[in-house]
Amino acid sequence: MKHEWTPTKNGLCRYKPSGQYYARVRFAGKLHRRKLGTTDFELAKRKLRDFKRDIERTDHTKGNISFAAVLDDYAATLTGSDSSLWDKRHVIAKLKETLFGAATLPLRMLKPSQIEAWLAKHYGTKSASYYNGALSVVRSALDMAVRDRIIVENPANHLKYRKRKKPIRDTPSFEQFQQIIESVRAQVFNGHDAEVSGDFLEFIGLAGLGQAEAASIQRKDIDLKAERIIIYRHKTDKGFPIPIYPQVRALVEKLCAGKKHNERLFSIDQARKALSAACERLGFPHFTHRSLRRMFVTRAIEKGVDVKVIADWQGHRDGGRLILQTYSHVRPEHSNRMAQLMTTDEPANVVSMTAAQA
Repeated sequence: MKHEWTPTKNGLCRYKPSGQYYARVRFAGKLHRRKLGTTDFELAKRKLRDFKRDIERTDHTKGNISFAAVLDDYAATLTGSDSSLWDKRHVIAKLKETLFGAATLPLRMLKPSQIEAWLAKHYGTKSASYYNGALSVVRSALDMAVRDRIIVENPANHLKYRKRKKPIRDTPSFEQFQQIIESVRAQVFNGHDAEVSGDFLEFIGLAGLGQAEAASIQRKDIDLKAERIIIYRHKTDKGFPIPIYPQVRALVEKLCAGKKHNERLFSIDQARKALSAACERLGFPHFTHRSLRRMFVTRAIEKGVDVKVIADWQGHRDGGRLILQTYSHVRPEHSNRMAQLMTTDEPANVVSMTAAQA
């Protein structure tokens, strides 16, 4: 079907089938277009004036800046963990190398379709996490260009993040966890390393902490009398307390013995090799540090610990929302046990009103 456009005054066009108004403004030799999102003529005129004002506010001395130059400026502002920085810089390098015209094409000439086609080609078949990471870099770099008045609007604004799947990841049972720790400690040829790795993995599983959080604990963070440990979340550097659970008390006392006030509880930052090797020897799935933390949370849920309390133990401030979303499933064994409660019989601990009156 042939599109039917009706030109109006002062840069407005109306698309007949829908009645929607669009702005078409030529400024400094370039034609700018924008959907105004209205069928009302008076409102369209006001939005057109705003659009023209935005265009006039751009710095036309920067009109020939290339996308590559903008990416370089954006790269200089990046912060975060080493792994996060590596991921973002990798996307920036790929953009500069593979996006046609990125090195020389003025940013103002970059079309939304070019960004969309580039993402589809290089990240279209990858997971939602990879795709969203690349889109986030593109959007952030172009948003910075808008703030610097190089372009009027972000050509990637129309692109949407993909919805990530929620896989049920492998989580060891408590019995498997105990076997893993025993296997790590049994590696006599590793000597001291086996004991340190075993302590590290056992602490993560029994305290329900992440690798980075556990590795950063110092002796001063532990109050044995008050039975609590102050944990600092690696991403935010904000502290939150956790109890010294009975199941981890003996290990904590052992780790604290002889430690100086500012001395770290562990001399290692991770025990991936020891964990992976133990899983291999035992024929288990390749569990990770995160798997041990999931085991702690799953076990707490199965033991009937309130979800809000578990969230507090994990340093979450959402009242348990993330826990409920992430652990909406439990192990089949626990689900089957809970299913046995769903009978037509009265529970043994309930006294009927008739019996009570008699």
